[in-house]
Amino acid sequence: MTSKTEKLLSLLNGQPVIPVLKIANVADAVPLARALSRGGLRAIEITLRTADALEAIRRVAAEVEEAIVGAGTILDARQFDEAARAGSTFIVSPGITSQLLEAAKDSPVPLLPGAITPGEIMAAREAGLRFLKFFPAEQSGGIASLKAFASPLADVKFCPT
Repeated sequence: MTSKTEKLLSLLNGQPVIPVLKIANVADAVPLARALSRGGLRAIEITLRTADALEAIRRVAAEVEEAIVGAGTILDARQFDEAARAGSTFIVSPGITSQLLEAAKDSPVPLLPGAITPGEIMAAREAGLRFLKFFPAEQSGGIASLKAFASPLADVKFCPT
């Protein structure tokens, strides 16, 4: 298992769910992250679906010490770099591209890319990734699909969304 996979697993270990937040008002980010952390949900994902997302990540990373803030809906290398510079502890993408892999290669910030087919999973595995987002989980067969992948791809772990 790669050190980045181990880092990501240790960050998210013991947390049954990861709240996915779409922050429309940056002023809401810190109070929301504090409330979730107090409730035992330290790892949160702030999606880059709003204009305030990067600033929300910056503020949570700087002001909520107990929070483990990740960036979600990362679609390309530019967004990966911006999210990493904003203070993201992990980065989530709905899929995997060579551009994202290249951006993640030299970054200390682990990437959790989405994968749903055996080919996508094997390509991610070939790139050294062993922890993947299974997205969209329900539409892609859910638990039955994950069980089917378990035997031939036993060294890969999934975060279904």
